[in-house]
Amino acid sequence: MADRTIQLVDVTLRDAHQCLWATRMTTAMMAELAPRLDRAGFEAIDLVGGAVFDVCVRYLREDPWERMRIVSGWVKETPLIVMTRGQSLFTFEFFADDIVELTAERIFANGIRYHTPYDALNDMRNMEVPVRAARKVGLYTVGGVVYTVSPVHTDDYYARKTRELVTLGVDAVFIKDPSGLLTPERAATLVPAIKAACAALPLHLHSHCLTGLAPYTALRAIELGVDVVHTATSTLANGASHPATESLVDNARRGGFTIPVDLAPVAEVAERLNYIARRENKPVGQIAEHDAFHYEHQMPGGMVSNLKSQLATLGIAHRLPEVLEESARVRCELGYPIIVSPFAQFVMTQAVLNVMGKERYGTVPDEVRKYVLGYYGEIAGSIDPNLYDRIANGAEPARGRPGDLLEPAIPKLRRERGPFASDDDLLLAAFYPRSEFDALKAAGPIATEYPLGRTPLITLVKEIAQRRDIRSFHFVQHA
Repeated sequence: MADRTIQLVDVTLRDAHQCLWATRMTTAMMAELAPRLDRAGFEAIDLVGGAVFDVCVRYLREDPWERMRIVSGWVKETPLIVMTRGQSLFTFEFFADDIVELTAERIFANGIRYHTPYDALNDMRNMEVPVRAARKVGLYTVGGVVYTVSPVHTDDYYARKTRELVTLGVDAVFIKDPSGLLTPERAATLVPAIKAACAALPLHLHSHCLTGLAPYTALRAIELGVDVVHTATSTLANGASHPATESLVDNARRGGFTIPVDLAPVAEVAERLNYIARRENKPVGQIAEHDAFHYEHQMPGGMVSNLKSQLATLGIAHRLPEVLEESARVRCELGYPIIVSPFAQFVMTQAVLNVMGKERYGTVPDEVRKYVLGYYGEIAGSIDPNLYDRIANGAEPARGRPGDLLEPAIPKLRRERGPFASDDDLLLAAFYPRSEFDALKAAGPIATEYPLGRTPLITLVKEIAQRRDIRSFHFVQHA
């Protein structure tokens, strides 16, 4: 199937630094990156979503709506993407339909034209309002089906879920592989099944490199019919991140495919990211070694490292393998939830409680109980009746679409937290408590100048090289 044109979506400004820099890329750091990515010819550029929105508010004290406006002023040719977790939007909670609808309006109003929602359980009822609202305001909407490995997540399951998604009216579909579990062998059957269910719609692949297989799997997926691949600039590729744009382009072109991406501005972005990484003491991407155990626990690398640190503070870091083994058992017992936020956190928390407690499931968090009762949506597998009874503790299960259980939220927000200067502020109040909202507003406007903008890059890199006694650094001057 060579001689086809394959498009790329760049994730450098969102998912790549979320994976490798704990989501700490500031808007100022993007000032010299975004215009260059804009010139490269990507189908779209991923900017805000999930953890990025949350970290902007809680840690960077940058208004994410303002980030959208600023970067849309820098990026003139390429659509910018906002990703949402369906009815959960940018957090772990479910929100009322009126909040979801207003969010779509404000995403578009703040300069975004491309939207990639997904539901963490692949319950397409949770996609109904997000997709409808996005399409209503004019957002190009690429809906996700989330990939995992389990006895119940078969090719037939994914074909069915894709057909349900297509029925909602999406413009395209993406396979979201958050734990990098897709192998070339599985792609050989999965991609054709989903592609057939997409009918004429474009099919994307969004896969992480946690097992080291994603770059090759992406090439195999292109041969099998994938139309768009999500990639990251090489500095922030691999590891827990995504395939590198540069190498994927080279390899795909050698395979006879046309990729309309200019790698010259991408190389400039890579150079600037290397400088920022050195200046901020942040890591760059490294190719991950294959880890068969990862297919059992499926936990993202960032969660594993955070857990290890937390266990170390308790003096029990040596019990990490035991907790990961338990997380695999918990996932099986809970009907195989997909290990993506928020269910990755729910499963891991339950595993820690099981290992540290006197008995397994002696303590069950409210979030796990709500999941078992169906408040987050459809459970793909089955739960042992005895375990279900123990967790449910007599509570009635939820029925119908989870969003229907929630009353409209905007009138109450206006009464209790208003008046608001804008609908953007109203939504921030819906997502965050008053303390976080007030701290964000007190921080003032977003800074947009980074040292790269004042001193020639080559001079700054040489200064750092001299300070760190790096004598063998190769310098390339770009116009």
